[in-house]
Amino acid sequence: MDFTKRVIYLIIGPALFAACALGLSDVFGGPGAQAVGTLLWMVFWWVSRPVDLTVTALLPIPVNALFSIVPMANVISQYFSESIVLVFGSCLLTVPWKATGFDRRVAYKILAIVGPSLTSQLIVWFIASMLFSAVLPNIAVVSLFCPLALAMFRAAGYEGLKDCPSGPPIFLAICWGTVLGGIITPLGGAMNVTAISLLQEQLGIEVMYFDWIIRFLPYTIVAMLAFFGIMMFMFRNVEPLKGSKEFFREGYAAMGKMKPNEAMVGIFFAIAFLGALCRPLFAGILPDLVPAYIFVAMGMLSFIFTYKKQPLMGWDDAQKGVMWGMMYLFAGGLAIGTLINGSGATNVIATILQGFSLDGGLTTIIVFVVLACLIAELTSSTVSSAVAVPLVIALTTQLGLNPIPYWCIVVMAFDAEFLLPVSIRAVPAGYGLEAGQMLKYGLPMMLARMVIVIVLGYALMQFWPAFSVL
Repeated sequence: MDFTKRVIYLIIGPALFAACALGLSDVFGGPGAQAVGTLLWMVFWWVSRPVDLTVTALLPIPVNALFSIVPMANVISQYFSESIVLVFGSCLLTVPWKATGFDRRVAYKILAIVGPSLTSQLIVWFIASMLFSAVLPNIAVVSLFCPLALAMFRAAGYEGLKDCPSGPPIFLAICWGTVLGGIITPLGGAMNVTAISLLQEQLGIEVMYFDWIIRFLPYTIVAMLAFFGIMMFMFRNVEPLKGSKEFFREGYAAMGKMKPNEAMVGIFFAIAFLGALCRPLFAGILPDLVPAYIFVAMGMLSFIFTYKKQPLMGWDDAQKGVMWGMMYLFAGGLAIGTLINGSGATNVIATILQGFSLDGGLTTIIVFVVLACLIAELTSSTVSSAVAVPLVIALTTQLGLNPIPYWCIVVMAFDAEFLLPVSIRAVPAGYGLEAGQMLKYGLPMMLARMVIVIVLGYALMQFWPAFSVL
């Protein structure tokens, strides 16, 4: 980047913060205005990139230390939260792959089956991400699939993501499939659990898994077709991967029989995956053994088990292979969400909305959807769920409306994110997917998602009585 341009971008970030802190304090209060200013500063630096994405993700720490927007412990805890532990554990699971050759074996097998065609690659990664995220947390799916995709690029003869023209579309397909699949069942992520808990707490209504799946099935089908159509249009001129199915079959055959060290790291990975998948079966017996800790426990085994009298992985290997920047980038999104929520900024937004003349019709749906989408895009789906669901329930109750259909619509609205390298998109960003590409290709997806939720949500309210009851 040009030196002058970089200096200008560096100055604009804190200038945005200062403008918000001074200009919006009458609206949001001092802490709320500072939180909004921090958010705009981070968004601008993430997009313009005068510093590394990870450096920007650390901004909530010094800003909060200077201005005491929320208790400091609330911010710091986000940088080693359960989600960060899960990402760390997934790194420990996959670091030994390259040294043992397991990554090439898996990649050759995938390529031999799917082939180099970009269309077939996008279909497989998009659908697989959808299906797995229906039963696993979104972050777990992305953390497991991105290393596999990267290994595939290398097996096809590329140095990495930036060297592979098909790389960004495939990584985006993983992200987009994951966020869409996350709504299929309540197991898709913390945002779903939050939405259910808040509904049950405020209305005393129990949400059954079957009821959830049935009511969100129409949106899942329509959105899947729309997202895939847009994705294929945007990437229609991207060249396929190098090689052919036969080439990849020969590469797989040339590796010979699987070695014991390959088998061991593969078994650790499979156990971690199955443990996360089967979590509901043992949750009552081992309530604290969530996927994050399963991943860490299985990842630690590579330090313990040996092959030819040497550990499968040493700590030096882990230090070099763990995506530390990716972890902090993910944490930065959680931290800014903590600032926005804890500063009272979201309460101010709710108060402003209460001043609108909402009557429960199409305008009300548009307001709810836009609000939930924007909060999700700028912070995370979980933050949006925690903000939007109580607001929707409160407003609809005040208006004498049935809150259930509006709750369903808001869940559809916040249960996907596309634009910034935060939340689950921090993972592909850590592997080299550029923030500018996320924004460029994510914007049409976000707009399409908003239109689908508004139109389909309104139609389901009018013509499907079951949509309004649980």
